[in-house]
Amino acid sequence: MEYTHLGRSGLSVSRLCLGTMNFGWKTEEADSHTLMDRALEEGVNFFDTANVYGFDAGKGRTEEVLGTWFAQGGERRERTVLATKVYGGMSDWPNDTFLSARNIVRACEGSLRRMGTDWIDLYQFHHVDLRTPWEEIWQACETLVAQGKVLYVGSSNHAAWQIVQGNAVAASRNFTGLVSEQSHYNLLTRHVELEVLPAARHTGVGILPWSPLAGGLLAGVLETAEGSRRTAERQQRRIEEHRPALEAYEALCRELGHPPADVGLAWLLHQPAVTAPIVGPRTMAQFQGALHALEVRLDDAALARLDGIFPGYRPAPMEYAW
Repeated sequence: MEYTHLGRSGLSVSRLCLGTMNFGWKTEEADSHTLMDRALEEGVNFFDTANVYGFDAGKGRTEEVLGTWFAQGGERRERTVLATKVYGGMSDWPNDTFLSARNIVRACEGSLRRMGTDWIDLYQFHHVDLRTPWEEIWQACETLVAQGKVLYVGSSNHAAWQIVQGNAVAASRNFTGLVSEQSHYNLLTRHVELEVLPAARHTGVGILPWSPLAGGLLAGVLETAEGSRRTAERQQRRIEEHRPALEAYEALCRELGHPPADVGLAWLLHQPAVTAPIVGPRTMAQFQGALHALEVRLDDAALARLDGIFPGYRPAPMEYAW
C-alpha cells in the first residue's frame, strides 16, 4: 500500500479511502465487518463515513456498524484514520441540521456515541452552509479539537472561494482550518479542475474524490449493460448520453490491458492535487478490484488520450480568458 499526507497535515493516509456509505443497508453488518478487516489487512487505513448514512436502515446506521466493528478490538480503532461528516439533518427539528456551533458540537457527540470511539480523526462539513459565518464554525471546531474529540477538519462539496475564505478566517484565529476537501471528481466530471483543484494545491488542502467511477459508468458499463437483461432506466439514459466516449474509453482500456475501473481510479491517482479517491464497495470483489488500480501506471501518452476522450479544464481564468 502507498501512503501520503492528508493535505498539508502530518497525517499519513492510504492512497485509497474506503467509503462505507453502503454499510448497514446495502451491505449486511457481518459482510461490512469482513470488508473492513480486509481493508486493514491490505493496508487501507483511511475510512470515510457520515452521520446520515444508513438511508433505508435509518440515519446513523452506518456509523453504528463501524462502532460494532471497533468494539471487536484488535487495535481496529487505533489503526484506522476515521473520517465522518456533519451537516445533513438527523431529525426534523430545526437545529439538527447545517453548521451552527450547536449542531456541530451535538452532531459530533452523536457520531462518537454511535461509533463507540473517543475521537474522530477527520471531521468534515458535508456541504457548505452559507448562512453560518466561518467564525462560528471555527469556534465549535476549536472547542472539539481542544477537547480531543476531533483532530483535523475537512470540507466536502465546497467551492474554491469558500475553501480559501474558510482557511483565511481560521488562520486569523490561529487555527489549522481545512486540510481536505471531498469533491465530485472523475474522468466524466471535471469541473473542479477550474478552481477547486488549483485552490486546494495553493492552500495545502488534499482532494478526496467521491464517485471516482461516475456511478459505475467508468467501470466497464457497456459490457455489463449489454450482458444484463435489464438496466435501470436512469442508468441507461446516462449510458446513451456518453456512449461514444465510453466506447472509446473501454477500447483504450483493452489496449492498455487493464479493466476500465482500474484505469479510472489510476487516472485520479495521477492527478497532483488528489490524496485518495473514495471507493465505496458493496462486495469483497469490488474492493479487491479497486486495489489493482494502485498497480496501474499511465504514461503521458495514455493520459493525453484519456484527456482526448474526456476533455477537462485548464485552471481558471486561462480556461475562458486570454
